[in-house]
Amino acid sequence: MKKVIAQTEINVNEEGYMTEFSQWTKEICECLADEQGICMTEKHWEVIDYIHEKHNGDEALTIRGIKKSGVINIKEFYSLFPGGPLKKSTLIAGIPKPKSCI
Repeated sequence: MKKVIAQTEINVNEEGYMTEFSQWTKEICECLADEQGICMTEKHWEVIDYIHEKHNGDEALTIRGIKKSGVINIKEFYSLFPGGPLKKSTLIAGIPKPKSCI
């Protein structure tokens, strides 16, 4: 599927997750976050950077892994990305939905 965001056509799946990470930009990220009702802060960017590192390393992303990362505690993670922090943060980061998310 195609979607126009930040005046750019991107490829997404039926759930809205980007299917081609090479299309991801910070501008697209900001727009995706806005669609989720999230205003990006420095802490949000730290989490997105961590998610990109893990994705590039082919490591599975989990809530437990983020907790152990030292980047953010779980309470703050839920506060920054309410209503499904792992789903929302990965969608905004432009990577596929983690298998640990239903």
